[in-house]
Amino acid sequence: MKRRQFLLWLAAGGAAAAAWRYWPDEGIFNPCLPGPLPERLARHDLVQAAWDGVAPDRFWDCHVHLVGVGAGGTGVWITPRMKSLWHPIQYAQRVFYQNSGCAEREGTADADYLARLVALHSDLRPGAKLMLLAFEHFYAADGRPDLERTTYHTPNAYARAVARRHPDKFEWIASIHPYRADAVMLLEQAVRDGARAVKWLPSAMGMDPAAPGCDPFYEALARSRIPLLTHGGGELAVLGGAEEELNNPLRLRRPLEHGVRVIVAHCAALGSGVDLDRGPNGPRVPNFDLFARLMDEPRHEGLILGDISAMTQVNRLGPALDTVIRRGDWHGRLINGSDYPLPAVMPLFSMRALAARGDITAAEGRILSEIRRYNPLLFDFVLKRRLKVGGKRLAPAVFETRRRFIRR
Repeated sequence: MKRRQFLLWLAAGGAAAAAWRYWPDEGIFNPCLPGPLPERLARHDLVQAAWDGVAPDRFWDCHVHLVGVGAGGTGVWITPRMKSLWHPIQYAQRVFYQNSGCAEREGTADADYLARLVALHSDLRPGAKLMLLAFEHFYAADGRPDLERTTYHTPNAYARAVARRHPDKFEWIASIHPYRADAVMLLEQAVRDGARAVKWLPSAMGMDPAAPGCDPFYEALARSRIPLLTHGGGELAVLGGAEEELNNPLRLRRPLEHGVRVIVAHCAALGSGVDLDRGPNGPRVPNFDLFARLMDEPRHEGLILGDISAMTQVNRLGPALDTVIRRGDWHGRLINGSDYPLPAVMPLFSMRALAARGDITAAEGRILSEIRRYNPLLFDFVLKRRLKVGGKRLAPAVFETRRRFIRR
């Protein structure tokens, strides 16, 4: 479907009004301007200042999705619902994701997405790397994959192959479901193959992090000395096949008790969860408050970490973002990630809203918007380095993430 037809359909269905309160600052679609970044932007003071205190060879963006539609034998799989107008939300998501990754050509989408990633990487400083995420199927409680409840799947083999093909640009993160009978064997193989972490999105994959059946996997993960990067809080980008309560940060007490290093994606900044510390029928409180509770418990200090990806999206602006910037005592345990391709989904970010909050100036917002049209990855980094709340900024250590993924 052409963009014009899609927009007419979107407007006719009222989906645009339901999704966005206001017309997006920078329009609907990513213009996919070709690189490299124009010299006047590459040398701009905002870009130069972003790297102050950040060693490029320690900059590993921990949250970069490796997606596609399965073109070219990559092994990527997406639900047929994402290709059907009878499922308008998932259809629209696919349209936006393909556009954000500049991967809209029929038959070459997967290769185009990767080529765009390689091009965007060239605007980062030498030594910087992107960590590519594999993404597991949904699994039922009996350990069998359930395609009906799976949204998309990126195989470990594809993420590994891309990282090996571009070792100066990429690292890779495996995705292994703990309910699989061969989960421990797959984990050990992934570690031998250079995986730097394991990625979960519980509501979309169907695992309960608090289930006793996960214990053998946690024991193996603790032995492997690589972290678990797992989604926390509400989820909007991948429609779940299970209850969002599986994303409750307090369910992560179980891997922490096994000595697993746990990185909570997005610092659980969306939605609310049951306060399980007060029992299964406890009150609902913001998921971010539950994450903060874990961060502030001394016994977890060396194990619990927060991934700040997506926290600058317009739907997440508020107390959670303010807190992670103000809490300088947390900065040594915060990890930068972009959640690419989401920084290139144009309606998700608003420089106008950030300027209205006082996080950036209007002039900074204009430059950031220009950068974004060429390179959403660099935009995400420069924006986070520029944010100021109560006179404080995120420390350089938040962006020197490599140390968190080197096996100790």
